[in-house]
Amino acid sequence: MSIQEKTREKGVTLSLLGREFRVACPDGQERELTASAEYLNRKLKEVRDTGKVTGNERIAIMAALNIAYEMMSNKPATNAVDGAAIRRRIVAMQETVESALAVDQEQLF
Repeated sequence: MSIQEKTREKGVTLSLLGREFRVACPDGQERELTASAEYLNRKLKEVRDTGKVTGNERIAIMAALNIAYEMMSNKPATNAVDGAAIRRRIVAMQETVESALAVDQEQLF
């Protein structure tokens, strides 16, 4: 497993894309934090493995957009937030980021 949980008094050490991060965590919530980090790590790897995005910061942004999109797609229709409009904005942002990344990649070679 790529996420390593090392509980200590003040937090948990998590590994995301091979880098370790020490994160504060309330007692008793280590399991939830570790599960969340494992999910995030899977999403980060999915974005990285497409080969379309390079650089950990950009990978993180794309993974965050994908997770936000998933979250908004699962909200009930009775929610006061206009989920469809937010999804459209997320898709537009994702396309903008991918377009900018494509330009950067072309300039590299």
